[in-house]
Amino acid sequence: MQLTKHLVTAILMTIVTTVLLGVVYPLVITGLAQLLFPDQANGQLVERSGEIVGSRLIGQGFSDAGYFHSRPSATDPPYDGANSGGSNLGPTNAKLITAVSTRVAAARAENPGVPVPVDLVTTSASGLDPHVSPAAALFQVPRVARERGAAADAVQALVESHIEGRTFGVLGEPRVNVLELNLALDERFPRRARQRP
Repeated sequence: MQLTKHLVTAILMTIVTTVLLGVVYPLVITGLAQLLFPDQANGQLVERSGEIVGSRLIGQGFSDAGYFHSRPSATDPPYDGANSGGSNLGPTNAKLITAVSTRVAAARAENPGVPVPVDLVTTSASGLDPHVSPAAALFQVPRVARERGAAADAVQALVESHIEGRTFGVLGEPRVNVLELNLALDERFPRRARQRP
């Protein structure tokens, strides 16, 4: 008799906690997020001409020379949000050394005599960083200006206007959102045969 009572109590507690923590709590939190922070709750999607072109939170690849390039991605395929993760290669791994050396050589060929920012040649832990450092964005100015037929000073000013400061003034490092910069680049310096980033 005592065992049956305990079994019924256990089953009822399982049902109640499942409903509360598995249904009610997620619905309340989702509702509050949609009410108080709708942009953040929906992935901070970026629209252009009524079409979603990306997210402020997830990096994407830009290979065209007329655009600023994102930080390299370690995911396979690159910038795959469902496969987030770093390469997990150690600093002495031959594959990592070869990949970074190849990227450094390409960057030096593009902009000789200028130190190559580390975030242009290494991947992040997530492989999906939407930002690059201001140094990485400024490193790319000569190529982008040349491809766009624009003055390098004007493209540099555009980059500088897109530098975001530290969060709350103390957390993280200054950064540039590559998608937002490329969208502003298209508006300010459109190409004749315009290509979407």
